[in-house]
Amino acid sequence: MAKMTRRGFLKNAAILSTLPVLAEATSTVSQPTLKFIHVTDSHMDLGDENSVEAMELMANFINKNYQDLDFVLFGGDNFNNNVPGDKDARTFKKIIDTLHCPAYLVRGNKESSPKPENDPQNLADFEVMFIAPKKELVRSGKDWMLEKKGYVILGLDSNIEHQNNGRYTRETLDFAESVLKRGKPTIILNHHPYTNYWGEKDPKLLHKYVLNNSEEAQKRLFGYKNLILTLSGHKHIDNVSEIKGTKVIATRGFVRPLDLDMYPMRYVEITGNNNISEKLIYTS
Repeated sequence: MAKMTRRGFLKNAAILSTLPVLAEATSTVSQPTLKFIHVTDSHMDLGDENSVEAMELMANFINKNYQDLDFVLFGGDNFNNNVPGDKDARTFKKIIDTLHCPAYLVRGNKESSPKPENDPQNLADFEVMFIAPKKELVRSGKDWMLEKKGYVILGLDSNIEHQNNGRYTRETLDFAESVLKRGKPTIILNHHPYTNYWGEKDPKLLHKYVLNNSEEAQKRLFGYKNLILTLSGHKHIDNVSEIKGTKVIATRGFVRPLDLDMYPMRYVEITGNNNISEKLIYTS
């Protein structure tokens, strides 16, 4: 049996002494948590000073109370798009640029229906102002993709130009499905909800509010187990449900305060095992 020298003994002892530390470090490593806020249907209108002040209140509230967010998602009908030129869009952008974290937007029917019809913001103007400056976004047509902390966020445009109703184009569905096939946990942000969760009976209102090709979208997209969450708005009524195991959220419209200065948003946390916790929060 070979005789161990003092130097060899000390070397081995040093190596062994590190093993419990390494084991402990490995056992406490956790996947990063994604934290964000979903704001939808704020309907900021330059003709309504209160709506502009509400948006400023939103930004100040988030900066003060939610300082560790990864981003804020805006789900469409962000501003009413009803003044000559693009002053409303620029005002909205100026406010969200004060947020301490990135802000990502999809359009709603208001952004896709400028008044007058040939006035900004149209799709091209919206992209130039809100999408193109975000170099981290991968764009495909009128849709975009963001990767953050191992998660994928898909911003899908469900709008039909100059209409209230919505529908995913073939290009949008193809893009979304191509991303889902990669297998990463994925979140979809869009404007029109997938279901008649409020029990509407009028076919005209169903056509107006529910994504017109929701059945096709559910068949093509919701079969992927890595689609963990969708975020919509449009109807202004809050709802949390599931479709084929995917958590489906329609957040209460920001334009519908619970009381004076109590404007609604949704706070979401997702842990590394795709455990989603969420709650409706108010600005005061």
